[in-house]
Amino acid sequence: MTLTLRDVRKSYGSAEVLHGVSLEAEYGRVVAIVGANGAGKSTLIKVLAGAEPKDSGTLELEAFPLDLKGPSDAIKQGIHTVYQELSLVGELSVAENLLMGQLPKRYGFVDWQAAYRRAGEILEQIGFAGVNVRAKTKDLPVAKQQMVEIAKALVTPPKILVLDEPSAVLAGSDLDSLFALVRQLRQAGTLVIYISHRLQEVLDIADTIVVMKDGMFVAELAPHATNEDDIIALMAGRQIDQIYPDRRTSFGEAALTINSLSRPGEFEDVNLQVCRGEVVSVFGLVGSGRSELAETIFGARRPAAGTIEVNGQPSRFKNPAQAMKAGLALMTEDRKRTGLVLGMKVAENITLATMARSFFLNLTKRRNDVTQMVSGLSIRPDNCASMEAWQLSGGNQQKAVLGKWLLVDPSILILDEPTRGVDMATRVDIYRKIDELAAAGLSVLMVSSDLTEAVSMADRVVVMREGCVVCELDAATTTEDEVLAHAIGGNQ
Repeated sequence: MTLTLRDVRKSYGSAEVLHGVSLEAEYGRVVAIVGANGAGKSTLIKVLAGAEPKDSGTLELEAFPLDLKGPSDAIKQGIHTVYQELSLVGELSVAENLLMGQLPKRYGFVDWQAAYRRAGEILEQIGFAGVNVRAKTKDLPVAKQQMVEIAKALVTPPKILVLDEPSAVLAGSDLDSLFALVRQLRQAGTLVIYISHRLQEVLDIADTIVVMKDGMFVAELAPHATNEDDIIALMAGRQIDQIYPDRRTSFGEAALTINSLSRPGEFEDVNLQVCRGEVVSVFGLVGSGRSELAETIFGARRPAAGTIEVNGQPSRFKNPAQAMKAGLALMTEDRKRTGLVLGMKVAENITLATMARSFFLNLTKRRNDVTQMVSGLSIRPDNCASMEAWQLSGGNQQKAVLGKWLLVDPSILILDEPTRGVDMATRVDIYRKIDELAAAGLSVLMVSSDLTEAVSMADRVVVMREGCVVCELDAATTTEDEVLAHAIGGNQ
C-alpha cells in the first residue's frame, strides 16, 4: 500500500511554491523530507493535510484518487498531521486536549476519572507516560506540550502520520521516546513522513531521505549511502566547508555575573559568569530550568534570591525594559509566540524593541536600520520589509527576531534556542553572526537543547540539571557524551 503524489503544484498569487512534486511512499516506512527554510516543505505538508488545495497534479492513497477538500477529509482517510506550531488549548487539561470531542460520559456528565485514565493509557502506550494528564497544557514545558501534540494525532491510529519538526524542542530521554515511537509506528505498518532540520537524527531513523529545494524534490537518498555534508550541499545548492566557527582563546573582563540566583520550583543557587567576547552555552534537559534562568536574568521573572551584576554593577531588574537599558537583550525560544507579531510587517517587527527610544519616529533612520538588518543577516526575500512576518519562512523569521535585538545594540545577548526549527544553511549564517558579535566584544549567553550546538558554538558549557548548575566545562576539551552524562546525572 502506498501514498502517491504526481506532479503536484501549488501557487500563491503569481508565485509557484511547489513545482511538480512527485513521490511514492510505502506504508511501514519512515520517509524523511529535508530542505532549507522556504524550500516548500510546509506547503507540501498543508496539501497532504488538506489544509491547502493543490492547484494541479494528483494524490493517490492505496491506488485510489484522493480529493481533499479540508483537514477533516484527510483525517477520515487516516492522514494525521502534527505541525511544528502547537495547536493545544492552553487553559484545558492534557486529558481534555487529547480527548476533545470524545470525553467519556456517565449519566450525561463527563466522567473525569475515566477521562484521566484513558488519557494516561494513550500517553503510556506511545511512551510518553511522564506527562501529567490533569495539568493545564499552558503550564507544561514546551517539550511536554510537544508530546501532547503528537499524542493527539495518535488517539485514533493513523495510516499516515506527518511529523513537522517533532524533535525541535526535545532532548535526552524525551528524544529517545520520540524515536522509539516512530519505530513502533513503522513496525505497525504506519507510513511516517518525518520533517526535520536535525540531519543526524534523519540519517538514524529514516528509511528514505528526500531532499527538497526551491519547491522541487532534487534527490532521493538511502541513509546508509549518504552523509550530512552531502545533504547540506543538496539543500543549500552549495558546499558548506565549515559549520561552526573557530574558538577564541582570550576574553575581556566579566560582563555578566550571576550569584546564587534562585526561583523556587524552577532553579536554585545558580552561579555563572560571561566575559566580554565570550560565548557561554547553557545545556540541560527539559525541566532543568535553563529558559526560566534566561528570562529571570532579563527581568521577565523576578528572582527570590541572589544577585545579577552587569559590568560589575549590582542589577536586579523589575522588568525587561530595565534590563534593556542596562545593555541586555533576550531572543526567546518561541519566535511565533514571544518573538514576533506575525500580523505586523517585517520592518515593524525589526524596529519594535527600539521604538520607545524616541517619541517621534525618524522614518528615514528606521528604513535605513531595517535595510541594514535585512542585508546584514541575509533575510530573504530581499524586499521582505513590507511583507507581514507570517509570510516569511521559519529561518527568516528567526533572523528577523535576531535583527530586532541587534538593533538595540546590546552588550550582553541572551539567545534561547537560536536555531530552533532552522535549516543548516541558515544555522551557519546565524553561527557566523554570533561569532562576529563575540569577536567585536559582545557577551553571548546561549541556551540550547541541541547538544552539538551547545558544545561546538561555545567557549564554555554550563550544564544544568533539575534547576541546579552541576558543572562548567571547557568546550574545547569536553565531549558531547560528557556533557550529556552530567545533564542526566550520569557523573556523580
